[in-house]
Amino acid sequence: MGKYKEQPKYNVLSIRVSDEEKAILEELTRRDQISISNLMREAIRNYIPHLDSLQQH
Repeated sequence: MGKYKEQPKYNVLSIRVSDEEKAILEELTRRDQISISNLMREAIRNYIPHLDSLQQH
């Protein structure tokens, strides 16, 4: 049987990154022992508060 998830993720996003960006992401995931998906979710959550200040200008 598959794993039960309380909050399954249904939306899949694909992005293109350079070799350098991919290497940086892979290093961060190794260092922090986190998946690329979780790293990107965290980056998005950290970026969202900055949108309000950008829209005020």
